[in-house]
Amino acid sequence: MTSSTLKRWLRPEVFPLFAAVGVAVGMCGLQLIRNISGNPEVRLTKKKRAAGVLDNYDEGKKYAEHSLRKFVRKRNPEIMPKINSFFADPK
Repeated sequence: MTSSTLKRWLRPEVFPLFAAVGVAVGMCGLQLIRNISGNPEVRLTKKKRAAGVLDNYDEGKKYAEHSLRKFVRKRNPEIMPKINSFFADPK
């Protein structure tokens, strides 16, 4: 790379953009790995593909009910609960 390219892209104003794109790419990568390794409908080996359509409801339910979904299910669907209660709850 030339020094003008480095001066253009390696400025402090660009670091938040790099961080946001890095987090997004990381989340996509983790989801891809999760789907390839744990999804019951994805079969990579020839032996598993030859089995055809499987009625494995227990494995599918285990895949769908992951720990993040169980954690979020017990919470209220609010992004900022303290601010919501400040403006919504009467004194």
